[in-house]
Amino acid sequence: MFSQNGLSLDQAPPISVVFRFFLSGALFGMVAGGLVLWYGVDIFDATSVGAVTLTHTLTLGVMLSFMFAALFQMLPVIAGVTLTTPVQKANWVQYPLVTGVLALLIAFNQSDGTLLFGIASLLLGGSILSIGVVMLSRLLRLQHHSASSRGMLMALGALMVVVLLALYLTATLTGLGSGSHYLLLKEAHYSFGLFGWVALLIISISFQVIEMFYVTPSYPSLVSRYLPMALVGILGLSTLLSLVVPWIWQVSNPLLALLLGGYALLTLKRLTERKRPLTDATVWFWRIGLGSLLLSMLTRLAFGWGADPIVGQMSYLFFTSFALSIVFAMFYKIVPFLTWFHLNSQGYFTAPMMHEVIHPKTAKQHLVIYLATMGSFLLALWIDGFIMVAGLLTILLFGWIGYQVIHAWQLYKKTQATGEKFDMQMGATV
Repeated sequence: MFSQNGLSLDQAPPISVVFRFFLSGALFGMVAGGLVLWYGVDIFDATSVGAVTLTHTLTLGVMLSFMFAALFQMLPVIAGVTLTTPVQKANWVQYPLVTGVLALLIAFNQSDGTLLFGIASLLLGGSILSIGVVMLSRLLRLQHHSASSRGMLMALGALMVVVLLALYLTATLTGLGSGSHYLLLKEAHYSFGLFGWVALLIISISFQVIEMFYVTPSYPSLVSRYLPMALVGILGLSTLLSLVVPWIWQVSNPLLALLLGGYALLTLKRLTERKRPLTDATVWFWRIGLGSLLLSMLTRLAFGWGADPIVGQMSYLFFTSFALSIVFAMFYKIVPFLTWFHLNSQGYFTAPMMHEVIHPKTAKQHLVIYLATMGSFLLALWIDGFIMVAGLLTILLFGWIGYQVIHAWQLYKKTQATGEKFDMQMGATV
């Protein structure tokens, strides 16, 4: 559930902090749709400029924005960690993040992007490492950790490793480093980013929100305590050993796939055991996301055993589906709750109810668009023409999210301007 002391307005960051990260993530998602239209099926070739550009648009522009929104909100709720001056800290991150991502995307598409790679490294490295240190230091001060706070601590540590490895890679691209371990550390950068940061952060949050939102049995302590440690341990050990045993990832990848596949199966089982029989769109986003993770790990195992390259492409696509599905599930829980919570805490008895901020039917409509989008990408692996459909649907998918953020913000400001508050003086008199 929530932290022991509950969530108060003093602990929570201003609603604008969370909303603006969501909005920037939605805008980068629309950019990703445009890139799909521009590059076409080249995005399925992992070595192409289009694939590298799209991957970093999704991981840095979309996922990192959404995940920072979740961290700013979830750290007080799940870990009991309050970030002082949250607006200032959000500024430290968001403006350099957006500028740095744009510089990086342009650099990938230039024959000589040395200057832009340097600018991107400075902006992204400085902003992510600085906020990472702040969040890590707050988490390390906790005397008692929950499974979620412990997992978030490890996920943030993994993010720091991802950034440090990225700085090594960009230093090589700008000629500042020899790049003698470039290919080996590129594999570590990719693995830490997907499994140590994205997957582990989702897993850590799920230890609490699955039980809290859907009233399910709690995770076995063996899983909640040791799964994050196992993932980070395998990733860290494999990175170090790869410098002397280059084939170590051929052993590590199946282990990672088995661990993550097992987590997906367990969480799907937990969702079947929930005590609330009603099924809303967020439950289906979780189911689709977990099913996608399972398929991604199965196809990853097959790809590792020498399957056709298209199986590897399917693995990446399913993993993307996993990450985005969970992000959307959390979005439809966080935005309506925050809008109601902040207004109610400010004393507005006319604060809109959560279903008035984002109606459940709206989330279901977005779910349909999402399924159509992912289906189009899958079909495009065999029929090139579907890539145009996938690109257009991606723009619609994230445009839909952007609209919901703007709508919730306008509703929030309108209630502040015209809403009626509780008269505390009159209540005391009565």
